[in-house]
Amino acid sequence: MPQTLASSTLPPEPPTLTNCDKERIHEINSIQSGGFLLALTPDWIIERASANCGEFLNQKLEEILGANLTALIMPEAVHAIRNRLSSLYRQDVIERIFAIVLQEGGPGFDLAVHTSGDLILLEAELSEESGELNAGSMVRSMIDHVQHQHHVSDLTHEAVRLVQALTGYDRVMIYKFHPDGSGEVIAERCRPSMEPFLGLRYPATDIPQQARALLIRNPIRTLLDIDSPPSPIVSTKTFADALTDLSMSSLRSHSPIHLEYLRNMGVAATMTISLLKNGALWGLIACHHMTARTIGYERRTTAEVFGQVLALLIDRCEREELITFEASTRQITADLLASVALAGVATKDVAQLANQLVNIVPCDGTAFCIDGSVTLKGSTPSLEEFEVLRSFLDGVSASRVYSSNEIESVCPSANSFKDRAAGMLAIPISTIPRDYLVFFRKETASTVKWAGDPTKTAEVLGPGEVRISPRKSFKAWQETLHGKSTQWTDAELRAAGALQITVLEVVLRLISATEAERKAASQTQDLLIAELNHRVRNILGLIRGLISQTRINAKDMDTFASVLGDRVHALARAHDQITAKNWGPGSFQTLIATEAEAYLGPACNTIHMSGPPVLLIPQAFSTLALVIHELITNAAKYGAFCGEGGHVDITWRIGPQGELIGNWTEIGGPPVTAPSHRGFGSTIIEASIPHELGGESAITFLATGVKVSFSVPSQFVVLEEQPINAATKTADTPQVGSLQGHVLLVEDNLIIALDAEAMLLSLGAERVLVASNVKDALAILDREKPSFALLDVNLGNQNSFPIADRLFEMEVPFIFATGYGSGINYPSDQNARPFITKPYTKDSIAKALGGIEPFIAS
Repeated sequence: MPQTLASSTLPPEPPTLTNCDKERIHEINSIQSGGFLLALTPDWIIERASANCGEFLNQKLEEILGANLTALIMPEAVHAIRNRLSSLYRQDVIERIFAIVLQEGGPGFDLAVHTSGDLILLEAELSEESGELNAGSMVRSMIDHVQHQHHVSDLTHEAVRLVQALTGYDRVMIYKFHPDGSGEVIAERCRPSMEPFLGLRYPATDIPQQARALLIRNPIRTLLDIDSPPSPIVSTKTFADALTDLSMSSLRSHSPIHLEYLRNMGVAATMTISLLKNGALWGLIACHHMTARTIGYERRTTAEVFGQVLALLIDRCEREELITFEASTRQITADLLASVALAGVATKDVAQLANQLVNIVPCDGTAFCIDGSVTLKGSTPSLEEFEVLRSFLDGVSASRVYSSNEIESVCPSANSFKDRAAGMLAIPISTIPRDYLVFFRKETASTVKWAGDPTKTAEVLGPGEVRISPRKSFKAWQETLHGKSTQWTDAELRAAGALQITVLEVVLRLISATEAERKAASQTQDLLIAELNHRVRNILGLIRGLISQTRINAKDMDTFASVLGDRVHALARAHDQITAKNWGPGSFQTLIATEAEAYLGPACNTIHMSGPPVLLIPQAFSTLALVIHELITNAAKYGAFCGEGGHVDITWRIGPQGELIGNWTEIGGPPVTAPSHRGFGSTIIEASIPHELGGESAITFLATGVKVSFSVPSQFVVLEEQPINAATKTADTPQVGSLQGHVLLVEDNLIIALDAEAMLLSLGAERVLVASNVKDALAILDREKPSFALLDVNLGNQNSFPIADRLFEMEVPFIFATGYGSGINYPSDQNARPFITKPYTKDSIAKALGGIEPFIAS
């Protein structure tokens, strides 16, 4: 039954901006007005709601509070919410529902459902009206664009481009946290008129500790409109004094301090995606817009999933660099062990080992301390100063590696030698304290470019009340740091861990020649090798949720990425062929030819096909695409295609029940024997057709080559009219003049736009200006004149003819693109324009360019 509002739920006074770290930002008790929130008891009674919910549900707030949710929304919506609730297997999990209608005849909403204590929180925003978003396909394409990058800089540079294309924000940055908590912009994509932030540092205080904790729990956060007043959360009298924990809320209002910070930057809307590594914040994807901006839950979810995969790929890149460094370290230490064993160095010469270790850990000086004897070399503290430092190390580094790039900050007595040794890396080399190998580094004065003066100004408001203000300027502000050495890297710290074991082994070898000690040293080395193998397996498991069977059979990360990529591309090519036929049946011959050309290139004419023209419905087409892909890759690795002179005969016929009966026969390859282990590829070949289509498949390993027989049931088969008897052929790429200057691309589909942009750049364009609608395209034309334009005819509920008219007036050559083939009614003055049919290829664009080459090339 509807209840009266409690008086204590009236909008609170704005909080005073005091200490950032003390703000209870998860209990701010209001949400952004771009959506509404309902807090439900387990029996679906609405105990709390945002004050604006009536505007969305067409009822008074007093009628909503205390009511049962089932009385407010349609049964279908209630059912969908119940289903999502059943998926909330733990706290801090959010389930989303896209484009669901809550009330008869009402608009579609995107919902987010999670629990907060004993309450169920339901948040809703109006769905995007720009059409359906193929989130799965979009994420797949975005991942495909970045997964082959092996350096963090290349990976993040491509990632910001993709995220900006997906979300449309004016500025997209990737922000990496340093060990001191400060952050640095390591990749950026912004509008040309904006001042770049790339390379700027932001102090740790810009993101308070409680905000960092929430970024780990809730990895995506948006601000829709900085100037839109928040909507307070009101309660029934039963919960009048309780605050709602909004930690996992998508719509939770932002801290006034944070809003002031953004206003100082000139930002009106934001989206932040957390990049987590081992459960900790590695960095952020930060999106800024200069005006209010709202993107739907589905697009946000797509960005969130991409951010999760990006974090895994960043981890992979860092691990690959680490493994390379560790492999070098292991080789040097192995050589060191071998030289010690062969030379028979005496115990008194053990200090000379430090000289050989400088190649692993770059330094300016070393100290080797064993059995009370100290040997110093290079730029180091004096013996007396080192004794004080060793006492400090006994208290903090008895058994573990210890590092500091500012010794004075942890050991004040180091002030006396900071000009000779500002940083140290200490490695304990025995189970008894006071034995160490210490690397020293001199002071390195460094210049840091901050985004504005990092010092927060304090303003006294009254007795005992001080207000900390965000800085007003974000222009580059330089600071020179003294008293610190170069930071010890993660790779160097891991190398130190390996060195600890190695030096321990050397010491054992030098102080005792017993067989037991030699055996212990060998076991230690085995542990090192096992650790390396363990880390390699961890790298192979970085993206283990995608296709677990592929991960199980991968030998290394490159193989995993290649095999997984090839299999995904095989399905993608099958998908392209199906969509080209408007999800009608696809040609079996074309499927084989496409896979052969994609994998074999010019050598694809070594596949000979013979059989009646056959079409496969989409379900069978995708299954056969994977089977044919595995057959071709296996033949290229082990069979007929791995040497010269080999070929494959593929024959097929229609059986008495209308089924497709096919045979794959490899001829002229190396001798074949049955494998001792059946991999995932063999499983696809043998099991896919029986399991997914109810057909048959068998593989035979003959001495002359592999033979595979398969049968596809008749319900998946459609006959064509003309016979087929040919080897596959490759198409010649048309030769045309190069593009020049800036090119305008108008395309409302993100995936197609990304691929088309890459194609236009490869054809010579200096820069591609991308617009997804008529308004943005005309705005670009107001600013500059491109040398050429590629226009998608259909832009949702618009078309590109107004853009074509403007280009015609500007005497800019252009071509149309459409997914509807020739069935488009062009304006009479545009009828003669060349057009290309989706999906784009570089060849089709090049061929169309041939008709207007005189206008675009010199």
